[in-house]
Amino acid sequence: MANTQPVLIVGSMALDNVKTPFGDVKDALGGAAVYSSIAASYFTGVRLVGVVGEDFPDEHVEFLSSRGIDLTGMQRVPGQTFRWTGYYEFDMNQAHTLDTNLNVFERFRPTIPAEYADSQYVFLANIDPELQLQVLDQVKNPKLTVCDTMNFWIESKKDQLLEVLKRVDIAFMNDAEARELCGSYSLIKAANMLREIGPKVVIIKKGEHGALMITKDGFFSAPSYPLEEVKDPTGAGDSFAGGFIGYIASTDDISEPNLRKAVVYGTTVASFNVEDFSLQRLGSLTPRDIADRYCELKQIAHFEAIE
Repeated sequence: MANTQPVLIVGSMALDNVKTPFGDVKDALGGAAVYSSIAASYFTGVRLVGVVGEDFPDEHVEFLSSRGIDLTGMQRVPGQTFRWTGYYEFDMNQAHTLDTNLNVFERFRPTIPAEYADSQYVFLANIDPELQLQVLDQVKNPKLTVCDTMNFWIESKKDQLLEVLKRVDIAFMNDAEARELCGSYSLIKAANMLREIGPKVVIIKKGEHGALMITKDGFFSAPSYPLEEVKDPTGAGDSFAGGFIGYIASTDDISEPNLRKAVVYGTTVASFNVEDFSLQRLGSLTPRDIADRYCELKQIAHFEAIE
């Protein structure tokens, strides 16, 4: 599209060890920035900022580059890449962490290359809110800024997270995080409390139950795509966010109707991600796969008006 804009994505790049009731993988490509970048790359160009160690396989770099992702902002430094080890039981909405080794990610300080500073669309993936603030200080007048977070930052760096929320346009959280941060069981009430802090739009991810978007005009609820087979939910929320902002940037349109379409594209892309481990399914899609499933989801959710 003529108005397509690239997305700047800043976050973690990782090697994951994951086990679910349906298999396991070791040293698999992962990280919030990676999942969201791959998802966004189906819609627009991506500028990725992250850090990896000397052990990060060249094949992963080649894979990211093959998706047209600009890796100018990727730092490779001495040391080991961030690693996460975890497992899921049959309730795959809940990840169980066995081990987290931040390694080089512990010393990561995002440096935005000069050619990225004018990015109009910025996604701050799930990283330390202090780092998210550093990114916001380095970009020039973006059209749309989006952040994600997690319960760890809510519990350990709440004040810094609130500062981030004051400065972004859209905030992503899952349902448990929104309830914890706002002290409210009602997701609508929690989202409106978040909107009073700063973001104009709040999007609450509900895993297999879809997503809820709250704006000044009300709220929009999107279902998830019903799947027969789910192997690994790691990165689903990041894929959702990447699909969302990738679609928005591809249209350069932040109107309410287009935000609704972006939510559906996000949940569509995320549905592919959970069908296999790591990036095995998400990384092998075609635009037609996404378009067809988007249309299926629209048909599944359709109902007639009362006559």
